[in-house]
Amino acid sequence: MARTTFAVRVATVVSCAATMILAACSSDTAIPTAVPSASASRDAGGNPNGGGGSNDNNGNHFAYGKVCPNADVGDAACHSWVVVDRTGQPIVNLTPSGYGPGQLQAAYNLAAASGANGGSATVAIVDAYDDPNAASDLAVYRSTMGLAPCTTGNGCFKKVNQKGQTTGLPRGNAGWAEEISLDLDMVSAICPNCHILLVEASSNSFANLAAAVDQAANTAGVVAISNSYGGGEYSSEVTDQSHYNHPGIAITVSSGDAGYGVEFPAASRYVTAVGGTHLTNSGGVYSETAWSGAGSGCSAYVTKPSWQTDGSCSKRTVADVSAVADPNTGVAVYDTYGLGRRGGWLIFGGTSVASPIIASVYALAGNTGSISYGSFSYSNTSLLNDITSGSNGSCGSLYLCTSLGGYDGPTGNGTPKGTGAF
Repeated sequence: MARTTFAVRVATVVSCAATMILAACSSDTAIPTAVPSASASRDAGGNPNGGGGSNDNNGNHFAYGKVCPNADVGDAACHSWVVVDRTGQPIVNLTPSGYGPGQLQAAYNLAAASGANGGSATVAIVDAYDDPNAASDLAVYRSTMGLAPCTTGNGCFKKVNQKGQTTGLPRGNAGWAEEISLDLDMVSAICPNCHILLVEASSNSFANLAAAVDQAANTAGVVAISNSYGGGEYSSEVTDQSHYNHPGIAITVSSGDAGYGVEFPAASRYVTAVGGTHLTNSGGVYSETAWSGAGSGCSAYVTKPSWQTDGSCSKRTVADVSAVADPNTGVAVYDTYGLGRRGGWLIFGGTSVASPIIASVYALAGNTGSISYGSFSYSNTSLLNDITSGSNGSCGSLYLCTSLGGYDGPTGNGTPKGTGAF
């Protein structure tokens, strides 16, 4: 895929030079300065940098910044990374750079299904805080990518708070707004005929995000709910996971971006935990390896579902399936909130990319009413791309952190090869 040269670099929106970390700025309407990480397996702080190999961006390797700060206990962080310049500011391109709908559909053999399926099915996106520019940014993405409009006016797009109300929305937050733009654009890329419901939680607390999931599940027409966030496991998650128990609706959760290790709600037995890959395109031939940042492992608390039979984890194993997540082979996203007139086309990675992709594949398959949580892929592994190389860290049981033939932690049963495994 041809790539656009980085022509515009965002100037520093707000100075946080004393600390130079993502959470250092108090304003929710300005993109804070993030620590850029060099292109290597890990940076000095242990953050993932995407692994090696050509990234289909003219062979370059980029630095990445966390979109959301690390979460406090009881809160969740979004699982997305944005390509940044040397000052830690998001790099804005004049035109899309990164994988778009055509490339993603080709990589996962979804072109035919994406053009014909989806109909009135609704994919819900659950995120924290408000993106005031969600509808207008979505319109630019779809128009530029040659997709039909998806607007409030034509009934395709709706934004509500966690109580289902279109008024009284949460306060804006620039970091979570980037996450929202990413999620909306990925649903559009994979299932352009789907309706989209954006449910904005009042904050990034697990309690408010869970309430938003329940609200989405109680909305007519919703067949899949994507959750691109997580936080450290805790003992009461065994009870809290009930908010993700909505039979007949596919609920996807990103597995995390810190490499080997399990987060909640990906650990819930009621969800499809989505890992991440490094996706390359060589002359239209796509190949994948495990992304070094994808979360995986053995839950400390959640009971193992009956359809998981791996031998070295007595409880719930993460992940189930996967899709592109490496920011070094990232996706094109249009976002302006917090960037003002300097907003535009950004490149994103993280398992936040993979979760809405998989939710949208479920919507394309039209099968959610008859499957049990994340179980279906386990009996349809031949209909997935088996990822057989790459690692996200060190662990006692190799498959929990290294992609091998068959099931493994970082990529689960594999990536979509059409809709048959969903």
